[in-house]
Amino acid sequence: MSSQDIILTGDRTTGQLHLGHYVGSLRNRVILQNRCVQFLLLADAQALTDNMGNYLKVRDNVLQVALDYLAVGIDPAKSTIFIQSLVPELTELASYYLNLVTVARLERNPTIKDEIKQRGYERDIPAGFLTYPAAQAADITAFKATIVPVGDDQIPMIEQTNEIVRRFNASVERPVLVETRAVVPEVGSRLPGIDGKAKMSKSLGNTITLSATPDDIRQAVKMMYTDPNHLRVADPGQVEGNVVFTYLDAFHPDQTLVAELKAQYQHGGLGDTVIKKHLEDCLQEMLAPIRERRERYAQDPAAVLEMLKTGTRRARDVAARTLSEVKAAMGLNYY
Repeated sequence: MSSQDIILTGDRTTGQLHLGHYVGSLRNRVILQNRCVQFLLLADAQALTDNMGNYLKVRDNVLQVALDYLAVGIDPAKSTIFIQSLVPELTELASYYLNLVTVARLERNPTIKDEIKQRGYERDIPAGFLTYPAAQAADITAFKATIVPVGDDQIPMIEQTNEIVRRFNASVERPVLVETRAVVPEVGSRLPGIDGKAKMSKSLGNTITLSATPDDIRQAVKMMYTDPNHLRVADPGQVEGNVVFTYLDAFHPDQTLVAELKAQYQHGGLGDTVIKKHLEDCLQEMLAPIRERRERYAQDPAAVLEMLKTGTRRARDVAARTLSEVKAAMGLNYY
């Protein structure tokens, strides 16, 4: 990545962010804001595609996610943080892009197919949910993003964005829109939940939030899945699939120590209580300053909202320029 790259990423505003978000994206965003142009989307409009009727949840979590961004070190002077629903140019772009895709193609998108199945929609699919790939293409192309960090399950969405870009450029016979590139985080960047059964997910209740209290952290680590066959301290233990060691790999600053703990655990003679204590101490130390910064920002929500308004105005200026270019290419520049 270079200073010429433009990054578009963000989060649905359906709840506070957790350690899975931190490992998968947030800590990389803090680094990338010093290397690239970065736009961070508070995706409240996207959240409504499967939260219609739950408006207050979506609206209130705009502030909560923004607080998490600030708490981990995202700097609004370096990253443009904006509210999706306050950039109407994105909706207009999406409406044009919908003319470039078929219903059949949307339904074939593997990401959409999987999520429709998970939610049990069958044929009762909200139209906004089905057409989300076009809306995401609008988000990406509005800022001419060259890079979109995604999980591997989201790669089909980027592929469909590039299909729309190519189809539009071919239709107007000039390269108005820019193709983007999916960047998948390194292996190990997706945390399992504390139950060890799935990825960390707000909807599954198996998370540790970035604002977790010391007691929350302590209780979560106590509940963590280890090796069900490690019944006695003297027994050899399994490291693979052991959530405590997965978290130690992700967060502990002394990986030499972690390697030693793994070797001792596999040989026998190291209890689960000991490795959990190492993890708890690590998480307590890491999350304390994040929690404190978050609490400090939360004391002045008006200032946070003003920051979001500033970022949204900046984002809207960029999106408006792209929309103007798109409309001119289609001959819709009547004035």
